[in-house]
Amino acid sequence: MTGTSNLRELLTRNMRQSGIYIAFVFIVLLFTVLTGGTLLSPGNLTNLVLQYSYILILAIGMVMIIVAGHIDLSVGSVVAFTGAVSAVVVIREGMPWWVGVLAALITGALVGVWQGFWVAVVGIPAFIVTLAGMLIFRGLTMQTLDNVSLSPFPSEYQYIAGGFLNGLLGGPGYDVFTLVIGALAAVGFAWSQWRNRMRKLEYRQPVEALWLFAVRVLLVAAIIMAFAWRLANARGTPVVLILLAALVLLYGFVTQRTVFGRHIYAMGGNLQAAKLSGVKTRRVNFLLFINMGLLAAVAGIVYSARSNSAQPGAGFMFELDAIAAAFIGGAAVTGGVGKVQGAIIGGLIMAVMSNGMQIMGIDQSTQNVVRGVVLVLAVAFDVWNKKRATADR
Repeated sequence: MTGTSNLRELLTRNMRQSGIYIAFVFIVLLFTVLTGGTLLSPGNLTNLVLQYSYILILAIGMVMIIVAGHIDLSVGSVVAFTGAVSAVVVIREGMPWWVGVLAALITGALVGVWQGFWVAVVGIPAFIVTLAGMLIFRGLTMQTLDNVSLSPFPSEYQYIAGGFLNGLLGGPGYDVFTLVIGALAAVGFAWSQWRNRMRKLEYRQPVEALWLFAVRVLLVAAIIMAFAWRLANARGTPVVLILLAALVLLYGFVTQRTVFGRHIYAMGGNLQAAKLSGVKTRRVNFLLFINMGLLAAVAGIVYSARSNSAQPGAGFMFELDAIAAAFIGGAAVTGGVGKVQGAIIGGLIMAVMSNGMQIMGIDQSTQNVVRGVVLVLAVAFDVWNKKRATADR
């Protein structure tokens, strides 16, 4: 097989995933040109990480919910509620910052238990349960805060979302530690991709030509190092980026390498077949919503630490951003398809578009229109791709 036909087969076979990466690169280049290079400036890249980290955290949990064939409309309200609980504990009651973090996580888990019970045990559709949850937890947020904002948090709490790791290894005008972290990430990516390739070859699955594999890995490694270089010339490695990277690695492993992850995909692909195969669907659904509650609590902690306050209106529309990130990243409307990495790329596409349009001075109403159009096009692509796959059979 020639290199050209190999490339065509690779892109066709992985059209959903390869398409989103190509779209991401195109959008970054487009807004880099439109903003005169400001988009990729060291300071702006740092702000991108800080401003949109909580949406990416929500997208990780949301893509798992969507893969299982559900939807969660309550995560924005849960972000506000958990942030409010943390603020009351830390600011109003004067407890240590870590007690507030723990209280928020427990609250998020209890929210997940509540919603998981109605979905998994009672059998109410997740759309209805979480729609009710959106109202319930927004109301509880207002009651918890007495309809007023609480601030400020102690500096240790703010460090979660606004802190940086820099100067640990010095550097002549830039942070060497950040470059080391970037190099480790690039090596880790190359190693994981090589392992995946070897695993596929072991099971006689098709893989791309070795030269294509090398080009792809080197390109991603170059992007990682370019990103690290930009951060190294700003304020160093954001603490929240370390947190986000840890969550991506953890949930990437859970969804792709564990029995629980395989059960999620089995349920979304064919619920009845999953039941007949012995998948404990109630248990999986219950754990899924507990997990979503916990991740919403993490996002609530990050958001409140970033804004240095807890507000009754916090988290407004966050659920739509998280859902959009999952769908743009390749999750299927009908469930059974989607990856954590894709959701992160989808969230980054939304972040780059929003940030780029803000730099260009485009008003919020137009931004909403553009984001809505992109979401519709992403879902339309999913529908078209499925019809094409069915026709090929």
